[in-house]
Amino acid sequence: MTDIKIFFRERLLAWNRQKNDRTMPWKGEKDPYRIWLSEVILQQTRVEQGWPYYERFITAYPEVTKLAQAPDEEVFRLWQGLGYYARCKNMLAAARTIAGEHKGRFPQTYEGIAALKGVGAYTAAAIASFAFNLPHAVLDGNVYRVLARYFGIDTPTDTTAGKKLFTGLADEVLDRQHPGIYNQAIMDFGAVVCKPQQPACSDCPLAPHCEAYQKGLVDLVPVKSKKLTIKKRYFHYLLLEQQGRVFIRKRTGKDIWQNLHEFILLETPAPASDSALQQSAGFRHLLGKHPYKIVDSTAEVKQQLTHQTIYARFLRLQVPEHFETPQGYLAIPEKQLEKFAFPKIIVDYLKG
Repeated sequence: MTDIKIFFRERLLAWNRQKNDRTMPWKGEKDPYRIWLSEVILQQTRVEQGWPYYERFITAYPEVTKLAQAPDEEVFRLWQGLGYYARCKNMLAAARTIAGEHKGRFPQTYEGIAALKGVGAYTAAAIASFAFNLPHAVLDGNVYRVLARYFGIDTPTDTTAGKKLFTGLADEVLDRQHPGIYNQAIMDFGAVVCKPQQPACSDCPLAPHCEAYQKGLVDLVPVKSKKLTIKKRYFHYLLLEQQGRVFIRKRTGKDIWQNLHEFILLETPAPASDSALQQSAGFRHLLGKHPYKIVDSTAEVKQQLTHQTIYARFLRLQVPEHFETPQGYLAIPEKQLEKFAFPKIIVDYLKG
């Protein structure tokens, strides 16, 4: 190993011992179930947002067998607001695999962990190193950034060549005697020192040999080759009131809201006023033969997802007693809505 790589590892571990005061409830945890749960929750989620969810899940399901036995709807309700619900679905599947095929015992090898539903290379390495002290290097956004800046790497991280390069480098600089401590250190370092914006370069212990800092390239690495395309979508949710009941359905399509519930949804290619919406084919098909009254119409609200921006409005309408329940929907008392899991954008509306 070259001197700059030895310097990197030794300085990183010294910083971790002397200055790393980042606290999280799962930090230092050795229970693979709790580590796994924290990693699943933190996928696509900030620590501050995921923290209370982790604590609620641990309280409700202190063991993996408890989670495995829980009804889907109950777990989805507890997950509500975190988004990316495929994570929750995969989490349940993995818990049931552990409870069934592994007799409630969490796999203790990297390969066994990686075979669980929804567990990728990063999560498997994290669990393997934190719980079992196995020498597997984690590679997440923080680690990519620290390595790219220190070693001055401009190979795009989202290419095959980039992934191979960073995977090899991460493994090479890993402290194989204390992989869990090292992995936590480099992730914390990326979160609090080598930050995406306004990194603390002047106080960074790695600065003397950091290629990006020495060459003024800190803001230019890491590099991604693909620019994310954000699609705009316009949703109009119809809450049809019928003698204290409203109509909802469970989404079955394979998207991020699969298995969550929603009100009647009309999507338009562009923003639409109430009058324009009432002239749309979907609205006329649903209500064209029935009298109705619009009793409330909200302003547009926005939810930013990774690949799309949702602009949503909510219209509350009264419909007559003889209005038939639309196919695929359930008519439930409005006061029972809290028993069902909904996407965050609907949860926020119901709270308001």
